[in-house]
Amino acid sequence: MIRFLTLTLLLCVGLGCRAREQGDGLQSAVSEPPVVEPVQRATHRSVADPPRVEGHEPVLWVALEDHLGATATAAALNLRAFAGSLSLRDATGEQGIGSGFVITWRSVALARPLKLARRIAGPYASFESADRVASRWRALGVAAEVAHPKEWEVWAPESSPVPDGLAVRDWQGTVTSTVEPVLQTLEGERPLQGPLLIKASDGLLWAGGRFEGPFRLQRDAYGSWTLVEQVPVERYLEGVVPHEIGAGSPMAALQAQTVLARTWALANSHRFSVDGYHLCSDTQCQVYSDPRHAGAAVREAIAATQGKLLSLNNQPISAVYHATNGGVMAAGPEAWAMQPTTYLRAQPDGDEGWRNRHPLPLQQRQAVQALLADRSGAFGQRHPRFRWTRILSGPTLRQSLGAAADSLVSPLKLKVLERGASGRVLALQISGSSDAAPVILKLDAIRRTLRTLPSTLFVLEPQGTERWLVVGGGFGHGAGLSQAGAIDLAWRGWPVERILSHYYPGTVYGPLSRLMQSP
Repeated sequence: MIRFLTLTLLLCVGLGCRAREQGDGLQSAVSEPPVVEPVQRATHRSVADPPRVEGHEPVLWVALEDHLGATATAAALNLRAFAGSLSLRDATGEQGIGSGFVITWRSVALARPLKLARRIAGPYASFESADRVASRWRALGVAAEVAHPKEWEVWAPESSPVPDGLAVRDWQGTVTSTVEPVLQTLEGERPLQGPLLIKASDGLLWAGGRFEGPFRLQRDAYGSWTLVEQVPVERYLEGVVPHEIGAGSPMAALQAQTVLARTWALANSHRFSVDGYHLCSDTQCQVYSDPRHAGAAVREAIAATQGKLLSLNNQPISAVYHATNGGVMAAGPEAWAMQPTTYLRAQPDGDEGWRNRHPLPLQQRQAVQALLADRSGAFGQRHPRFRWTRILSGPTLRQSLGAAADSLVSPLKLKVLERGASGRVLALQISGSSDAAPVILKLDAIRRTLRTLPSTLFVLEPQGTERWLVVGGGFGHGAGLSQAGAIDLAWRGWPVERILSHYYPGTVYGPLSRLMQSP
């Protein structure tokens, strides 16, 4: 019976069952060899999508630690209760309870090898740049996904059509084993099957902080594991706001940061969907750390703005922010490869006198120099990196570029090729004395490569052979809210709505419930 069914299925695939039912002769069908379509290989190990972030009290799945257990010899995962006990349950119902757990790893052979293949674009300096490339690919009908194995990449099925001008590389491999968790107990080792569900009666002690949970230990797309906390958005803010802007900031600034953190989290909840969760907890997302640092003022700010965010066309905006803009806001496309928006645009960030002295565009070197030599009237000028200097040298450039510098013959040359309206460097060329193609860094790749530079708002002053003084201003990408500027404006008496409309003109400040509803 099994052999007969298999043959029937093969006939259906090769000949078309519907045609046979309509009376096609078997003789003519057999005379034509069946056409067998090649089976397309998966791009990565399958991971279940995280739940949708929706409703009046949305819950985020936030990674406290990723890339755990990449190999069977990887470091053990130590989970400790802050107080009370932890309980654990795996996919088979295996349970455990105690004050802590030690989880190691073991390699298990797959019953059948898993063949993978994908087209890869990247790496990219940020999710924003990678997501822009993924959108271009999806416009061609390709199921492209943003991944973060080490750096941001975009993955597409093998043989997918490629957007014009996009450089890709093809990769294929075969997975023959998987890494599985093992619970260490006094009685010995207990193999577990993921995902593991973990609850803490009085919190989990993690990275010196206390986290309520519940938690999951689950697979990612790369064969490793992620420790995820399932945290309601409003509680999540307690772990973000004090670490992003400082718990001692004035109330209006705390409220502005709260609104932005909430908006950003909801708008970016697809950021790690390929790995089965929503957000990370480091600077690739928003810093999410010990919620106990949220004092009375932070909790007051969260309560005062509960459920409110910034929107445009009834959707959460891309609520990016940074430490200080150096006196001039950047447009979104000056920071990342993205489409222009009406609310992330270049403009001077200061009082009337400041705006009159530094009109945009600031695309000439002299105009940028004049701005960097000035402070009076700029918002947020007390930040320690409102103005800064750095030294770049040939050896440091080569170290930063790695293999990309191998073809460049000394002495190296450094040149600004393009500036945006805010004066920020959009393209920086590093060339050698030979005819070898220069290295051109663009947008966020400039700071990603030359990590000593706090921002891309700078001018170069040659100091001799292969040595440059970099005079700059600001810390971060410069788009959206300047945290130092918001603190300054709050001390001046600006309310939260005015601060937000200043940095995101044309957006709507309103309740969450109108935006995050099931379709």
